[in-house]
Amino acid sequence: IAKGYKVAICEQMEDPALAKGLVDRDIIRIVTPGTVIDASMLEEGKNNFIAAVCRTGSGAGACFCDISTGEVSATAFSGRDWQEHLFNELGRFAPREAVLDTAAWEDVELREFLRLRLDCRCENGGEARFRYEAALPLVQKQFRTGLDSLPPEEQACVQCAGGLLSYLYETQKTDLSHIAALTCYTAGQFMELDLNARQTLELTETLRGKEKKGSLLWVLDKTRTAMGRRLIRGWMERPLLSPVQINRRQQAVSDLVEDIITREEVVLCLKEITDLERLIGRVVYGTAGGRDLAALSAGLGRLPRLRELLEGCPSALIQSLRREMDDLPQLRALLSSALVDEPPFSVREGKFIRPGYSEEVDRLRNVIDHGAEMLADLETRTKEQTGIKNMKVSYNKVFGYYIEVAKSQTGLVPPDWARKQTTVNAERYISQELKDLEHTILSAQDKVVALEYQLFCQLKEQTCAHVAQIQKAAAAVAQVDVLTSFAVVAAVNGYCMPQVDGSDSLSISEGRHPVVEKVLPAGTPFVPNDTHMDSGEDLCAIITGPNMAGKSTYMRQVALIVLMAQMGSFVPARSARIGVVDRVFTRIGASDDLSSGQSTFMVEMNEVAGLLKNATARSLLILDEIGRGTSTYDGMAIARAVLEYCADRKRLGAKTLFATHYHELTALEGEIPGVKNYNIAAKKRGNDLIFLRKIVRGGADQSYGIEVAKLAGVPDRVIRRARTILEELESGSGVLPAGGPSYT
Repeated sequence: IAKGYKVAICEQMEDPALAKGLVDRDIIRIVTPGTVIDASMLEEGKNNFIAAVCRTGSGAGACFCDISTGEVSATAFSGRDWQEHLFNELGRFAPREAVLDTAAWEDVELREFLRLRLDCRCENGGEARFRYEAALPLVQKQFRTGLDSLPPEEQACVQCAGGLLSYLYETQKTDLSHIAALTCYTAGQFMELDLNARQTLELTETLRGKEKKGSLLWVLDKTRTAMGRRLIRGWMERPLLSPVQINRRQQAVSDLVEDIITREEVVLCLKEITDLERLIGRVVYGTAGGRDLAALSAGLGRLPRLRELLEGCPSALIQSLRREMDDLPQLRALLSSALVDEPPFSVREGKFIRPGYSEEVDRLRNVIDHGAEMLADLETRTKEQTGIKNMKVSYNKVFGYYIEVAKSQTGLVPPDWARKQTTVNAERYISQELKDLEHTILSAQDKVVALEYQLFCQLKEQTCAHVAQIQKAAAAVAQVDVLTSFAVVAAVNGYCMPQVDGSDSLSISEGRHPVVEKVLPAGTPFVPNDTHMDSGEDLCAIITGPNMAGKSTYMRQVALIVLMAQMGSFVPARSARIGVVDRVFTRIGASDDLSSGQSTFMVEMNEVAGLLKNATARSLLILDEIGRGTSTYDGMAIARAVLEYCADRKRLGAKTLFATHYHELTALEGEIPGVKNYNIAAKKRGNDLIFLRKIVRGGADQSYGIEVAKLAGVPDRVIRRARTILEELESGSGVLPAGGPSYT
């Protein structure tokens, strides 16, 4: 599966003991990368999505489903930029497998994006399963809720959801009733982030090592349940745009920050809650065992305590979540009375039904456990009744149980005993009573295993009847877990609650980079910086200063603080006011894309083109070293033109942080309204350079490139030669010194 293969599971469809000729077999399930349900093959804190994509006349539709949790989302894309929005959503969900209709399959760019950028297996789903007439009945039959929220572009949503259901029915061949709630959403509900922004801001993994440590998720994720770990990723991938919804989350976090005792108790309680989402998914799907039902019961059993702990929190959101935590006491009582405390791994071998739950199971177990005693009792009674003193009841694999009588006493054998075998010193017989007891003992094991499995199936059916309530409770627990995680991080790291509103303000006082401050060596303080931007005089900030001084860190920290605020989290600052941002665009660093033959500069220009086409006045742009991949004058011309476009309120007018080494651009302050100069302060002592990490007004007077080269370990001879060449150039000749290099 990890290699992208599909695996067909084939099982016997009849009892071999009853079969005539070959035992009938059939494919019971096809496992694909997007339909994995086994816990051992899934990452606990990460969703495993399968996607369906279909093309429509003016756009496309997409549906995403995690069959391990039952989560389903659908959306549609139209207009001039539909493809870019589709790619952004695919990047956000990062599906393991995508089922494409014929038109989408023929879209080479789409398939290449899925295969190369997302490492996603593509399946040609054909055209028939995506037809609206075929898809609509499947959608109406499968989903209990969500159909009333279908957007105006509902046809594309229905086509994708129906096409995906058709594929799941075809491959899974089992009950999928836990996939019951369809969430339809439209552009405008969440901040949109493209794949490049997610990667360069290192939201869920680092850019180089692809590790969680060093990412924003690593800092914020102090969740205690698997459900919470999956949800915090979802919140990070789609920050909110509604100040009202953001404030609801913030108030919940604030309550938990202020009440340290409740917060710590909630953390301890959450640790003991099992993965209710995936457990109920496996129960409905049919792959659950006794351990899964026991774990489900145990997880539900912690909900009353969690509700009790949250009772004193005034937040409306927390009180709403409390009401959704149904612990299903009757179901828990049933499962507790039916299952032993530690059920065995397999339900096909019995021994998981608790004594006292079933009289028949208890009777059969008594036969199994006391078979030897029953045989000894039979032997004693037979000796008394027949007067045969020299006899014993024995067993072998050929004849089963038999009565062995010494030849000297065969005359006392009752006439209704049947002779089975003659040996040198004895005769072996079988009586009707022994035959009946043999059948009872030997069949008891098979009967009890079959009966226990039958009882287990009944327990699964009774559990499946509560799937909606369990999923709702699981979703509530996940939200409480994430809100508590935000509160823990805020309390430990000294974060503040930002004011998030619909204004054009972006004002951060003493802001810090949430990740960098956590990875600094012990005792090294992080130097905080202020940010003040709006749609007026502080629209664009040109940031100059030497390499390694902290320009990229500063710009990234502004973007991350905005993202954190719109997630509902507190932020690393003394105070902050964030006017809602619709998108964050980044143009940070670049590398040659050799697979498609694109140079560093071409990659950079592609990203700039997409940014300028799709940004709005409410976007935040992070631009680092635009134009550095080409000649100095070309690069400077492009950088200036891009900056002018961003600052022009008639064209774009978006808040922009623009880092550059082209000091000539600092002349734009005063020429273009809204452009201000800032630089990262550095001090030079002799030939040594000290970074102060502080952003101050004004442009940098020089780049300190040679000093940075020295810090990087470039040999002293090369550094001295570079200084000589620089002095020649700065003397006004503008010509490189002649006469060959001298490294003395």
